[in-house]
Amino acid sequence: MLPIDAAAHSSRWRRRHPLEKAVLGLGLTVLAVSLPPWPGAPLVAAATLTVLLGPAGVAPRPLWRAFRIPLGFCVTGAVPLLFQVGGPAGPLSLAPDGPAHAGALLLRTSAASLGLLLFAFTTPVSDVVPRLVRAGVPPAVVDVALVMYRMSFLLLDSVRRVRAAQAARLGHTTRAAAWRSLAGLGATAFVRAFDRAARLQQGLSGRGYDGSLRVLVPESRLSGRFLAAAGALLATLTALTLLLERLPT
Repeated sequence: MLPIDAAAHSSRWRRRHPLEKAVLGLGLTVLAVSLPPWPGAPLVAAATLTVLLGPAGVAPRPLWRAFRIPLGFCVTGAVPLLFQVGGPAGPLSLAPDGPAHAGALLLRTSAASLGLLLFAFTTPVSDVVPRLVRAGVPPAVVDVALVMYRMSFLLLDSVRRVRAAQAARLGHTTRAAAWRSLAGLGATAFVRAFDRAARLQQGLSGRGYDGSLRVLVPESRLSGRFLAAAGALLATLTALTLLLERLPT
């Protein structure tokens, strides 16, 4: 199991309804994108971190390990805005408003990423996907998503075991050996994926599969207090951002 999935299953908010956490996490993401980057994005990021490390009980180290990947994409997307192609300064030069645009993009995307991580670190996929049927998603699409989600962990475990076996046989000592090991790893994972899919199909057929997977979904009720607190937090962030924006600099 991936660390973010393990954190979601052991979260303090594990038993809360996914809609409650979606209102809070996705609401913070929408605010990070729609509000002015300054001071909106820093306020949203600070509020999200407070909720993650406080009431949600997410450990700082797994959060940083998960956040640094989207943060790298945010930085990569902001760097090109610092430069302009063509113009009197030459074929490539610094853009006049490049730092401002790059900073605004970096603030917005990093704050939005934290909002998505709030939902991911508190809501397991197995709690969300089965409920999509009630939202109008075709059951066949939901079944395929569930099967792919569960099989991905089995394939990752198989890849880890094969890599450990290759390393024990000195399969990564040289560059040529590493390439051969990588090719063998890909071939083994491909064959095992088809083998597991065939065995899964046989098992479902033996259990009277009629085109729909039935899974147990944890019972949870919507909390009016939680939704009210989430709405109050979003409204406070919006009002505070608009108020600080209007203050003279």
